[in-house]
Amino acid sequence: MPDYTDLSARIRALTHGETDEVALMATLACEIHHSDDRFDWTGFYRVTQPELLKIGPYQGGHGCLVIPFSRGVCGAAARAREAQLVPDVDAFPGHIACASSTRSELVLPVFGLGKRLIGVLDIDSNQPDAFTGQDAAELQRILDDTFANTPGRD
Repeated sequence: MPDYTDLSARIRALTHGETDEVALMATLACEIHHSDDRFDWTGFYRVTQPELLKIGPYQGGHGCLVIPFSRGVCGAAARAREAQLVPDVDAFPGHIACASSTRSELVLPVFGLGKRLIGVLDIDSNQPDAFTGQDAAELQRILDDTFANTPGRD
């Protein structure tokens, strides 16, 4: 498990003063991905139109390009606006297999100013049951601290 205190401090230092969502996503994807060997694919899917996610910055192999809110673990996180911790992706109804190596998944909603849904952070592991509630809570805190004041593109 990563040292979340250290990870959070490193991300805060690297992103201080930055409000561009894509720049923030790129930095977080890199830092989170390299913080733990369990993290096989780490990336963001951005809300680009109502009920639709498109690939954003990521680390790892290719991801799916487009995910509707109605499909998969990422869609479920966006739809429910809450974390999805999936110990076995094969048991998740409607799972989208972007990579055949994925065994478990953690997807967290990303909110900007005023709780505007920006997208989701998707972390895949090639290990079954790789994620814990503590991972979800610590990473959600990092996301909230990083993106809470991003104003959006309006």
